Amino acid sequence: METADIETDLSLFKYDNLEQLPEAYRELEEGERRDRIEAAKEELGDDLVVLGHNYQRREIVEHADFVGDSYQLSVEAAEADAEYVVFGGVTFMAESADIITDDDQTVILPSMEASCPMAGMAEALQVDAAWAEITEAAPDADIVPVTYMNSYADLKAFCAEQGGAVCTSSNAHEVFEWAFERGDKVLFLPDKHLGENTAHRLGMAESVAEWDPWDPEGKDAEEVARSDIILWDGYCQVHERFGTDHVEQVRAEYDDANVIVHPECRREVVEAADAAGSTATICETVAEADPGETWAIGTEIHLTNHLQRWHPEVNVVPLCGEACMDCNAMRQIDPNYLTWVLEELVAGRERNVIEVAPREAELANVAMERMLEI
Repeated sequence: METADIETDLSLFKYDNLEQLPEAYRELEEGERRDRIEAAKEELGDDLVVLGHNYQRREIVEHADFVGDSYQLSVEAAEADAEYVVFGGVTFMAESADIITDDDQTVILPSMEASCPMAGMAEALQVDAAWAEITEAAPDADIVPVTYMNSYADLKAFCAEQGGAVCTSSNAHEVFEWAFERGDKVLFLPDKHLGENTAHRLGMAESVAEWDPWDPEGKDAEEVARSDIILWDGYCQVHERFGTDHVEQVRAEYDDANVIVHPECRREVVEAADAAGSTATICETVAEADPGETWAIGTEIHLTNHLQRWHPEVNVVPLCGEACMDCNAMRQIDPNYLTWVLEELVAGRERNVIEVAPREAELANVAMERMLEI
């Protein structure tokens, strides 16, 4: 990387210490596995906190000490002050937990396969090259980079180095406003759909251009740099699958259906829905619904499944089928992996530790602190 004072690598090669599941753990039955997980948790006691993202399956969430959004879970881990943080999520989430927890806390990702595809669509090395090209095309403009929380630590560090910040799906509009108070343009990464929806919320839909790092025949830097908001061509593979036809189908099936979707969905889906918001907002909306109301959920299937269990008085339905809504990266956090890493901790062995390099962690934390100050 040239423009940021950190060393980085492609995400596929960052954690060469992560291990595959041993053969002895691959055929565990649910009852035995549940007992062994709870026994390990009891043995570790206050030295352990298990985090379960909203998109995790039931067999993970039922063992979690905290369930929620990625950044919220990292905060819970830091406040718990447990020696070991086992994060049922994906790599960038475990990185964020490592950044904001104390140095004497160890963060463990149960499965080495749990790597968010969207985060991988904006590698810091790749962004650095694009940054040089875009800033050269607009030498008189102050461009402020903003990255979604769903990104790797080195990209968060890059944004800090360039005067930018991190945002969540809940506060993206506030971070955009903050950025425009400090500069002329915003480069938003990696989720173009969240960026577009935020631009519409701010009344800036006509000031948007897209930077496609994958298309050599795409728009050149000078053309892109004329816009106030530059969106990186990245997306969530789950949320991009939702279409307006799914909204139409659920309204046809349920006359009284209310539709709520995540702002990572395409713009036309957000417009067709009754509401849009983060996973926390979706959870709050269902929790506050009147008994008998129908809510169709446009996000990852496991959150929909949780809401069905947590609020049986509300008719919670998926906006489309399970194949449409399933996140393969989240699915890699298999309960057999959880059993393994916990029993290894009981035996005094740390497996699949996620540790962000000190300088990278320092800068990434700056970007997240800027978000909190807004």
